Amino acid sequence: MTVETKSVLTEQDIRSFSKKMNEAAWMTDFRADAFAKLEQLPMPTPDKTRINRWNFTDFPIHATESPVYTAIDELPEEARALFDTAKENNVYVQHNNTPAFVSLSEDLKAKGVILTDIFTATREHSELVKKYYMTDGVKVDEHKLTAFNAAYMNGGVFVYVPKNVVIEDPVQALFYHDDEQVSIFNHVIVVAEANSSLTYIENYMSTVSESKGKANIVSEVFTGDNAQVTYGAVDVLPVGFTTYVNRRGIVGRDSQLNWALGLMNDCDTISENITHLIGDGSDCDMKTVVVGRGKQRQNFTTEIISWGKNSNGMILKHAVVKDESTAIFNGIGKITKGATGSNAEQESRMLILSDRARADANPILLIAEDEVTAGHAASVGKVDPLEMFYLMSRGISKEEAQRLIIHGFLAPVVAELKVEGVKKLLTEVIERKVR
Repeated sequence: MTVETKSVLTEQDIRSFSKKMNEAAWMTDFRADAFAKLEQLPMPTPDKTRINRWNFTDFPIHATESPVYTAIDELPEEARALFDTAKENNVYVQHNNTPAFVSLSEDLKAKGVILTDIFTATREHSELVKKYYMTDGVKVDEHKLTAFNAAYMNGGVFVYVPKNVVIEDPVQALFYHDDEQVSIFNHVIVVAEANSSLTYIENYMSTVSESKGKANIVSEVFTGDNAQVTYGAVDVLPVGFTTYVNRRGIVGRDSQLNWALGLMNDCDTISENITHLIGDGSDCDMKTVVVGRGKQRQNFTTEIISWGKNSNGMILKHAVVKDESTAIFNGIGKITKGATGSNAEQESRMLILSDRARADANPILLIAEDEVTAGHAASVGKVDPLEMFYLMSRGISKEEAQRLIIHGFLAPVVAELKVEGVKKLLTEVIERKVR
């Protein structure tokens, strides 16, 4: 597949691009409408980070043709290591902007499960995609970057689990990047209908040392009543990208959405992770780990909003910053009027490994109801000298002691990833970044 993008486009360029991607006609019109709104919309304003001079929208004109695979064994070695090659089912691979491999078990197909690239989904499952694509989750006109994703979208995946279907093995999506000129504008939709269950894990993997492209990633997750979804991710995008990530959850009655996010980019990153607990008895457990190094700047806004009664929102975020990097944690627990019996808890912990690094934890509770519980904890500091002393007194070197402390500090999220290959990748990335 050949994909062409450029930084200054006309509406005709957008329509030609849409035709090239072989998507449904309604998506072409959707793109054009989003494109028309770009100039009027403001940029997002993440708290404590000024992004008015960040470059999210200027990227090179480029055409690339990536391979299509017929088996996992054909993938590049570093990508193949993420998968159990004995089980090729429930896998989607995108190579740069090309849908390169998809495999879904015949049993799940027979039950109505859908796993396909976003372009095919707009054609073959049009009404389903229309129902969820930027309707109740992320809105096109939230700001310039959400409209930018809608207009320039060049990749992504659609996962749909019908009512009463339980998927035992994880569904894995790999977005593999090995061309420094390629930009990533992905849109991911994950839907679990009532009484269904799914673990979805995605990886952003790049083999280039520095990119000239941009990344704009939007994910929308919907859980029906009494559904269970675990959404795991390991993001490893290179220096040179300017990255915007928006992951949004809409959770139904007595339903649970668990996030386990390893945000390991080496580039400047703005990330929003917002979950709406719509139904009574809904639940969200949000775990995030971050490692910052070099001169990268990162801002992470994590928010759980309780609308339903007796809903429960738990936020746990751990970060390590070194060199001259900056990381900002904005944690928001919100309980709206009428959400009686709800609970909002958050904990942010940040380790600083350099005098020139900066970390800031910004916990916020917004409570509009009396009969609720809520709390927050935040800490920013260096490695505990008593822990270092204890380990070094056992004959462990200072460097090895610090490494062990950091791995233990980040372990709560690493342990939540359900695929051993992915867990190993995250562990290796953490190891590489903290040494």
